[in-house]
Amino acid sequence: MTEETPGFDEQQPDVPSGATSEDAEPQAATPSPEEGAAPAGDTGQTAALVAQLDQARSALGERTADLQRLQAEFQNYRRRVERDRIAVREIAVANILTELLPVLDDIGRAREHGELVGGFKSVGESLETVVAKLGLQQFGKEGEPFDPTIHEALMHSYAPDVTETTCVAILQPGYRIGERTIRPARVAVAEPQPGAQTVKPAEESDRAGEAEAAAEQSEDKESGGPDEG
Repeated sequence: MTEETPGFDEQQPDVPSGATSEDAEPQAATPSPEEGAAPAGDTGQTAALVAQLDQARSALGERTADLQRLQAEFQNYRRRVERDRIAVREIAVANILTELLPVLDDIGRAREHGELVGGFKSVGESLETVVAKLGLQQFGKEGEPFDPTIHEALMHSYAPDVTETTCVAILQPGYRIGERTIRPARVAVAEPQPGAQTVKPAEESDRAGEAEAAAEQSEDKESGGPDEG
């Protein structure tokens, strides 16, 4: 006879009376109330992460805008510095060239009197070449209309052969650097005589046509005289 192992019933899992072992397995697989609440916790954590992400994006946008503004300010600063540097250079060059204008005037007068010869001619032409490279330009010619922004009238007269205020003599040439005038041209000007009537181009052409017609009639009469005799 086989002997029963003592205590076998005590080693079995706790199963309610009247229930089999198959009934115990579904009860072990049933989730607990704590495990069922996990999805709600995950949703709250996801919402918190989304809020943090939005906050990070907002901060990134602000920092990007600040960087763009700083970059624009730096570019404007560089342009101002470059513009100021050019202006300072132009002022310095203009000051130096202004001091040399009397020397250029002497060279010009010597050239007009035929005294610019020999070594003095070479030095004078070299100086004129150097100042031209620095941007110095001479202006002022006889016969051009008087412009008070670039001309300074030292003498005034009337002339019958001008139709507007005209520069008839250049007493001292003017100089400019680019668009900046460093000395106006000193000139003598002439205005039309008071009461003089200016002949218009149309009237001149009409008078010329009348003169040609009269000349043709005179030629016709002279050529027709012998035929009639």
